[in-house]
Amino acid sequence: MGKRAVLAGTEIEGALRLLPGWKVESGKLRRSLVFPSFREAFAFMTGVALIAEKMNHHPEWSNVYNRVTIDLTTHDAGGITALDVELAEQAEKIAQGLGAGNT
Repeated sequence: MGKRAVLAGTEIEGALRLLPGWKVESGKLRRSLVFPSFREAFAFMTGVALIAEKMNHHPEWSNVYNRVTIDLTTHDAGGITALDVELAEQAEKIAQGLGAGNT
């Protein structure tokens, strides 16, 4: 099964056990983060953007001051795929390195 194949519910549940703070909402992996300041929030978005560009897999997200909400889904597959899980794992590493917490 390729990285762009939609994951089964049990596969998503397994991934979520390894991604604390992430949840499925409206058919997307979602994480809402709060950073110590705008600087860290922007650094997070920059780091994730560089990885997303290499993967050719881009998030939906929003930023207000020190808060970032990131949604991941593979639009052309019609749901959550291994690409979304992989990007979530990378995003989580960056977030934790920048002192992020839950909103």
